[in-house]
Amino acid sequence: MKKLAKYILMASVVGVLSCDPNLDITNPNQPTVEVFWQNATDAEQGVNAIYSTFARGGFSRWMPMLYITRSDEGYSGSPWSDLANAFGGFIQPDYNFGPVIDVWRDCYIGIFRANQVLDNVPDIEMNQDLKNRLLGEAYFLRAYYYYNLALLWGNVPLMLETSKPTDLPPTSSQAEVWAQIESDLALAISGLPVRYGSNSDLGRATKGAANALLAKVLMQQGKNLEAEQPLQWLVTGEGASVYNLVPNYRDNFVIDTENNIESVFEWQFTINPTEVTDDDVATPNHNYGTSISQFLAPPGIGWSDAEARTWIINEFLQEQTTTGDRDLRLAASLLFSNTDERGPDFTMVYGQTFTQRYGPENPRAWFRKFLNDHWRNEEGYRSPNNYRFIRYADVLLMYAEVLNENGKTAEAYPLVDRVRQRAGLAPLSQTRPGLNKTQFLEQLKHERLLELMGEGHRWADLVRWGDVGPGLAQRDPGFNNFQVGRHEFLPIPQRDLDINKSLSQNPGW
Repeated sequence: MKKLAKYILMASVVGVLSCDPNLDITNPNQPTVEVFWQNATDAEQGVNAIYSTFARGGFSRWMPMLYITRSDEGYSGSPWSDLANAFGGFIQPDYNFGPVIDVWRDCYIGIFRANQVLDNVPDIEMNQDLKNRLLGEAYFLRAYYYYNLALLWGNVPLMLETSKPTDLPPTSSQAEVWAQIESDLALAISGLPVRYGSNSDLGRATKGAANALLAKVLMQQGKNLEAEQPLQWLVTGEGASVYNLVPNYRDNFVIDTENNIESVFEWQFTINPTEVTDDDVATPNHNYGTSISQFLAPPGIGWSDAEARTWIINEFLQEQTTTGDRDLRLAASLLFSNTDERGPDFTMVYGQTFTQRYGPENPRAWFRKFLNDHWRNEEGYRSPNNYRFIRYADVLLMYAEVLNENGKTAEAYPLVDRVRQRAGLAPLSQTRPGLNKTQFLEQLKHERLLELMGEGHRWADLVRWGDVGPGLAQRDPGFNNFQVGRHEFLPIPQRDLDINKSLSQNPGW
């Protein structure tokens, strides 16, 4: 189940864009570039190092929280006021605020590692099919790291070769970054397999993952006609025999059903009982787990640094299932007083009732999907629960959105019906037939919220739909601070601007 994580080893890591000491100090116990890239084993270890970036703190802790809280589905009520302000409050006077720039730093660490592979592996004499696959993985992962930079910072430096401390790349526009991601994903698709033949390769990027990410990138740019092709591959083409919805929605978020038929791409985590650090340069003593659950879990268990906005609960309650029950996704998505429909005396929160922990009238709610309450009564910094980045349900809803945007609303209905029926709801084609393009999109916004809430997609959705702005303040007061033309992007870290005078700060900062 966690095979890839067990084989992650470090290639050499030297300077990138930042002055972080992890990137500037050479480890005498690691092989140098001159002697490392010699054979297929070196090539595979180099690719594993790119995946290893997911276990660094910027990814395994802060990035999911950043996406969740910047949208209208979550916020931070952390006693750490700087965190609460920056995560969903749209207040960040410190452009070097650690949790935010950790995400920036780790994206560029991943890019640096991908560039090492892309610069060195082509010259290694090895099996050509394996070489193509490893290069495909590197292109996919570089694209994925740039995808996050483009969504969060927009205009960022493009670094497409192994960097040196003396490099001073200029700022590239978001459009240029999107174009580079598209190029990388085209190369990834050509080299990646449809599936892997060995369980030891579980978690590696596939042709389906690259097609799904390409569709996301195209949709964010409004390129809906172009997005049809990769989505068609996944839904009615070759990918249709690879992916499907799992019968039980909750199986997408528990540890014993990871890498299932619905998983298109997920970060692999495992427990390393000897870990002492989140710095993955410190192999083998670093944390290959995630601390997302420690920071999302409710008080008394975790830090509760990101909480759910409770307006979403009413969205789940708008419809009953065909058997007259509540939408089953609500209990799988949120911990709150009525996670169990019978109320707070029956709702279990890590071995105690909600009433025992918080009293019967507490109005708060917490994201549940990546917690570990299904198998233990505590959290910690070593969660093995994988982060599912792209699920097939997301793909089906993306395809429905694209078809609707391209004037094919009737063809979009069956895709939404598949997702709804898994949740126990009646098909949309029965409950709301004949919607026009605008009406269908409004319904789809509701469908995506209920299916994907708390998984980190809401911010990209709101941006794509043009819904980000002060108008969201009625359901998320943090948006009262949102300034149009400024808060669509995060500020470029000041330390990078100080080092590299070729960079430009984002507008309004």
